[in-house]
Amino acid sequence: MRSGDVTLDEARRFLPDAVALRRSLHARPEIGLHLPTTQRRVLEALDGLGLKVRTGRRLSSVTATLDGRREGPVVLLRADMDALPLSEATGLAFASRVPDAMHACGHDAHMAMLVGAARLLAERREELAGRVVFMFQPGEEGHHGARHMIDEGLLSTDGRAVDAAFALHVMPGLPSGTLWLRPGPQMAASDKLRIVVRGRGGHASSPHTACDPVPVACEVVLALQTAVTRTIDIADPAVVTVSSLAAGSLPGIIPETVELAGTLRTLSPQTRARVHEMVERIATGIAVTHGATAEVSIRPGYPVTRNDPAFTEFVLRTAAQVLGPEQVQVLPAPAMTAEDFSYVLRAVPGALAFLGACPPGLDPGQAPALHSDRADIDEDALAAGIACHAAVALRRSGAGSEERAS
Repeated sequence: MRSGDVTLDEARRFLPDAVALRRSLHARPEIGLHLPTTQRRVLEALDGLGLKVRTGRRLSSVTATLDGRREGPVVLLRADMDALPLSEATGLAFASRVPDAMHACGHDAHMAMLVGAARLLAERREELAGRVVFMFQPGEEGHHGARHMIDEGLLSTDGRAVDAAFALHVMPGLPSGTLWLRPGPQMAASDKLRIVVRGRGGHASSPHTACDPVPVACEVVLALQTAVTRTIDIADPAVVTVSSLAAGSLPGIIPETVELAGTLRTLSPQTRARVHEMVERIATGIAVTHGATAEVSIRPGYPVTRNDPAFTEFVLRTAAQVLGPEQVQVLPAPAMTAEDFSYVLRAVPGALAFLGACPPGLDPGQAPALHSDRADIDEDALAAGIACHAAVALRRSGAGSEERAS
């Protein structure tokens, strides 16, 4: 094995410990920015590796650095830590023991893979040129944890700026052990939408004496779906989803207000701005037509997760050498889900890749999706994630002759 090379067999040595760590984390999920139990477990797993470790001030983050034996680039590897407010229905022996909390988005696997990569890289410190920063991040599920870590100095350690960044996200809907990414937009921007339609309440038997906001709200929802298909270019897509509609309390009462809530997903600043304007115009215009009013509020969420083209090509080459060319694919289109690793990629060249983790015995198209209360993964895929994390860090640092020369 050449200096800088990582093999899947080498990564498999760390698989039993990674599986055990994943299951331990899975059984005790925590939500949001403050994850004391999860943080403690990560710190225990990193203990003894000779890393310089610091924890967050305003959130339960862990940042660990591994220095090589000579100067070189600073490469950041990310794992998110938080769970979802969901009651688990997998029936697994290590299912969540915490009511209304579940690792349904694979963050338990992400932490386990990154710890495994840290152990592998610590063993090969002598080959490492530069520094590896291991980023363990709370609050990915809507709490902007990456942005908080950046504010606390994540991207500059001891005066040395991060040069490149890489993250993996497991996907039960992709064949286990495969890696998928694409240059440019990989995941969407996500904004939260709230519309309050105000009418005039009254008796349900006499709608002509009231201004019923319910049909107005229904018309707004339908008009938004039509507008997306007729005003947004399919080459630069948008998704407008109204996922909540709250109105009224009794069958005999026309309510005063209806509240709509949902998300807006876009892949470019231009379409993002256009969708914001479109929603405001349609909601207020329809409401006025019916003698009602509509108050639209849009709370900006995560920006587009945009992979650096040159770094993406590097990851594709590196992963193909580790996993085999047939296991590494260019993602044909962006996903309209969102990620707060986008904050890191907005500041540093890098990439996020999807790691296939379809559970054994299931077809990828039929596997329960992420954020499902039945979501699960193939734990053997953790070895592929460990190998890819470690290979990206070693080869980017210049341990491999090809990347040193490029």
